[in-house]
Amino acid sequence: MSDILDKAKQWLSSTFDTETQKEIQQLIDTNSPELEDRFYKDTEFGTGGMRGVMGAGTNRINKYTLGRATQGLSNYLIQNIQKEELKVVIAYDCRHNSKKFAKIVADVFTANNIKVFLFEDLRSTPELSFAVRYLDCDAGIVLTASHNPPEYNGYKVYWSDGGQIVPPHDNGIIKTVNSLHFSDINFTGNDALIEEIGAEVDAAFIDGAVKNGSLSETIDRKNLKIVFTSLHGTSIVSIPDALEKAGYTDVHIVEEQRKPDGNFPTVKSPNPEEPEALKMATDLANKIGADIVIGTDPDCDRLGVAVRDLQGNMKLMNGNQTMVVMTQFLLKKWKEEGKINGNQFIGSTIVSTELVNKIASNYGVETKIGLTGFKWIAKMIQDFKTMDFIGGGEESFGYMVGDFVRDKDAVTATLLACEVAAYAKQNNSSFYQELLEIYVANNCYKEHLISIVKKGMDGAAQIQQILSEMRNNPLTMIDGERIITLSDYNSSIEKNLITGKETNIDLPKSNVLIYQTENGTRIAARPSGTEPKIKFYISVNTPLDTTANAEKTEVALDAKIQRIIKEMKLN
Repeated sequence: MSDILDKAKQWLSSTFDTETQKEIQQLIDTNSPELEDRFYKDTEFGTGGMRGVMGAGTNRINKYTLGRATQGLSNYLIQNIQKEELKVVIAYDCRHNSKKFAKIVADVFTANNIKVFLFEDLRSTPELSFAVRYLDCDAGIVLTASHNPPEYNGYKVYWSDGGQIVPPHDNGIIKTVNSLHFSDINFTGNDALIEEIGAEVDAAFIDGAVKNGSLSETIDRKNLKIVFTSLHGTSIVSIPDALEKAGYTDVHIVEEQRKPDGNFPTVKSPNPEEPEALKMATDLANKIGADIVIGTDPDCDRLGVAVRDLQGNMKLMNGNQTMVVMTQFLLKKWKEEGKINGNQFIGSTIVSTELVNKIASNYGVETKIGLTGFKWIAKMIQDFKTMDFIGGGEESFGYMVGDFVRDKDAVTATLLACEVAAYAKQNNSSFYQELLEIYVANNCYKEHLISIVKKGMDGAAQIQQILSEMRNNPLTMIDGERIITLSDYNSSIEKNLITGKETNIDLPKSNVLIYQTENGTRIAARPSGTEPKIKFYISVNTPLDTTANAEKTEVALDAKIQRIIKEMKLN
């Protein structure tokens, strides 16, 4: 605890403003247990950048942790990019302090003689990714904490390709940041180097989204009834306009959730993965007889899609299901247009459904698999520039269509989801029916995610202990099935537990473990890169003979998942 106190007392120096000093002094004076959590570590870059609770301290999001990250990024850009004028673009979402933090970040860049394009008001993460390339910038920043609770904020860093930072730049930037003291930050900005942007970039971005998300001129978009909710986030400034431009006229917005609000007053969590978050939208859909519900998270990179099942009830698709249906639709369109020639690929991740790989293979298209996070899919586009990227997604409700945006993009994905629904309706089918047909052709897959929260220093140690136990004393059976392989992405080795044979994994190291059974059951475990959680991804599958038996088959798979959860003591 003395080390914690020493670190805290450093924040009482003249390097920090009076308000910050008062906040820390009060924690010291009251011997607050919160002091340990604020200082036991530095806020780090994870799979989605830097994210955390707002407040004073090294393990918090504040003027100084953001300033240090920005000073480090500025130094790295100056040292590694030999250009007369360096340029960055900054966006921010609806969260508390996002606008203020965006100006602080802009000031640090301009203090280092770097030109800044700053959005005039809140904008989505995918538009920021688009703007990096559109404005020929060397980097981009968006101030957001995605779907985290209201007390969070964060900082995502993008490189010149429009994707989030990956090796070697991520490690180089982190090393540079870690070499700095808070006293090294230059906060004295130069407003002459800040250019406010807005309408021009908006128009170009929406044009691109409509071009990529609307694939057919013969679809009757006016006949699709859509309910949309922004969940108090940034998507309200782009998705309604994109839907209108694409030709959808029967769009109903959840008015109670239209206004951007960092308190997210109508939901427990602004996460479209949660059925409860979309309840207002599905209630409205039932009231007016809508075909599809779309909801997005606060920074508009994830989308939740609810559609009518065979009984006519609104059903929230999980991220894997949405990804599968949209990928199949894209591949079908590419094939119809004669554009598949063996030089295309789909992007996915190690914890996403393997069904998408099967679907791509059916069309003679390769699926490239990366680590968790869309930055790895963006890296695929850079690494395989001579190939056509059709689309890609991951289980966490993110999808990207084409390569004009290099991150998950709820704007374009919304258009594509509506395109699928409108096309299906026009052909006496439905979004859900399309999913069931995929299951009949390829096996019915069911995935389930369990997140176990372990807060603070003790929690972080417990997470590492769980992974260590799974790594060093691996399961050999699960639900009566033999486990065949254990893939350890931290050691880059896949081990056959039956034969003992080891195979190298050709991906960057990551603290992820994946068990695979003889019957295709898969269990993955990894710590969250942005939250104090350990996540378990369970995937099971079985043949489905006819869509009429889908409900019975799904019940059986759900029961199997529950048996696995009980056996692994995850409940």
